[in-house]
Amino acid sequence: MSTTSSQLDTGIIIRRSLFLLLLLILTLGNLFVLFRGLSTPQGMDQAQIAREIARGNGITTKMIRPVAYYQAQKADEGSVPMVHFPDTYHSPLNPLLNAAVLKIIGADDANKWQMSPSEWIYPLDRVIAAVSVLFFLMSIGVNYLLVSRIFDPKVAGVCAILMLFCETFWNVSMSGLPQMLMLLLFSCGIYFVYRAVEASTEGRIPFAPAVIAGLFFMLLALTHWMTVWISLGYIIFAAVYFRPRGFVGLTVLAMILIPAALVMVRNQDISGSPFGTAFLTLYNGLGNGTEGAVMRNSDLQAQPLILDGLIMKIVRTTLLQTTDIIPFLGGIFVAPLFFLSLLHPFKRASIANFRWVILLMWVFATLGMGFFGISKDALDPNQMHLLFAPIMTAYGLAFISILWSRLDVVATTPMLKNLHHIVVVCICVLPLVASLPNKVQIGLHFRDRGGHPNWPPYLAGPLNSNEMLKGWTTEKQVIFSDQPWATAWYADRISIWLPPTREGFEKLENIAAELQTPVAGILISPSSHGSGSITDVMENYKDFSALVLNGRVASTTSSSMTTLDGITIYDKSRRLEGISKRYSKPNFLSWPDLLFYADKQMSQPVQK
Repeated sequence: MSTTSSQLDTGIIIRRSLFLLLLLILTLGNLFVLFRGLSTPQGMDQAQIAREIARGNGITTKMIRPVAYYQAQKADEGSVPMVHFPDTYHSPLNPLLNAAVLKIIGADDANKWQMSPSEWIYPLDRVIAAVSVLFFLMSIGVNYLLVSRIFDPKVAGVCAILMLFCETFWNVSMSGLPQMLMLLLFSCGIYFVYRAVEASTEGRIPFAPAVIAGLFFMLLALTHWMTVWISLGYIIFAAVYFRPRGFVGLTVLAMILIPAALVMVRNQDISGSPFGTAFLTLYNGLGNGTEGAVMRNSDLQAQPLILDGLIMKIVRTTLLQTTDIIPFLGGIFVAPLFFLSLLHPFKRASIANFRWVILLMWVFATLGMGFFGISKDALDPNQMHLLFAPIMTAYGLAFISILWSRLDVVATTPMLKNLHHIVVVCICVLPLVASLPNKVQIGLHFRDRGGHPNWPPYLAGPLNSNEMLKGWTTEKQVIFSDQPWATAWYADRISIWLPPTREGFEKLENIAAELQTPVAGILISPSSHGSGSITDVMENYKDFSALVLNGRVASTTSSSMTTLDGITIYDKSRRLEGISKRYSKPNFLSWPDLLFYADKQMSQPVQK
């Protein structure tokens, strides 16, 4: 072996070892030092569904959306038990995979994972996050293989570093959302799409890799229903590009439709709609309200879907996505350069042609998000742009490299050959690196309690404690809550999302009593009174605004922060007459932000 080859091998080993070391540090750091618990409603909701699956209860949920119960009641033509209530909102794959992990570690027995009084972070939160992180790390490896095959190991290495140091990827990994599983499946899918494109440009039959790609897109659709839009883009490309024309596209379409049909039959039987409750997310994009508002409605006919100004709504949501494309792509500023790379005539036909299938899938994904809505929040559950970030980053880096290499100063100065990669890496990793010292300091300060929780609005301890909410209620009781996902996950209790009207509340309250699952009380948290201005709270919670704001008003008007002699408005609300008498006693989980209103003052756990 020559001296030069030996030096190159040593350099590769050192760089890869350093990368693996950084990967290990960031992984352990995020899971054990920086971790603050699950941070999204959908993440907690899927986690508690996974636990129900692990217990052998099927795809059932302890979080009941009033509109989902309305659908089930209409389909069944009668009252539906609230115990083991079937879920038709989430796609099944992520909860099923998490259920397997929870079953293996014995998490189906809640007593084995009970929080200690000194803990602030629910142990199973960390388990769910660890599974998501594993998918993220695997996706880095798949993208490295893909980009190495398309371009070269250097571009692939920079792309891997940008993924590893992308703060958005880590935040999503810690949230409980299925996006990291989606990223892994999408990355595997486009890897085989490229293999198919490569085979086609070389005159070989691309059927095998094209169909394997379809298999991954099928799994992707079973992870999040909105990714069907991505699959549609691939199906159209495959039908037009791969020969014999139409055959691959029809095969992939059949692969996606067969499992989807099974799920749709189940949804039809449960909810009376083949798309279940998930279809109502359409209110976010094209509807006249928000998803949260329609999900809390106990009568869907009271809030029909109005599609006035359909075209303008789609245009508005699509423009929102294009104007914020850099944050949507994880803050990696070179990723949007993918669109400029479409103008470059790449010499290899496979590289040039592969761009168009990526573009087509992204366009359809953007259209889907336009229909169903997406916010600027990086943790929006409908966020699909993030899946495209690695491959778009690779094309952006390649485009920059081509332009950089054509500069005369670079051609005459070999030391500047990789300077553009260094600049890109430094700029992209800066947000994560800059925020680390403060986050590490906070994490180490609360290490004895397992970490610093996402409070407000989530405080797992009081919900999970046998001396507080979980101990105050039984498994056969129902809790109305403004954060039912957290109540179902941490307290392991059936929880109904608090309706906006008295009529909706009493309707469900009476049904619960008839089904021998009486209402234990109402849990109020910062998810409601901390969700916006007083105007926003009153708009969202309508008849229950006085209840939501009661703790804050009492705290504000008390003689001191430790004295409970302030003015209360809950008992004075004429809209809540009767309800305020049935649930008159505020039990303090964390005064004044986390209150459980019941018919009595709780001090000891109830008899099971």
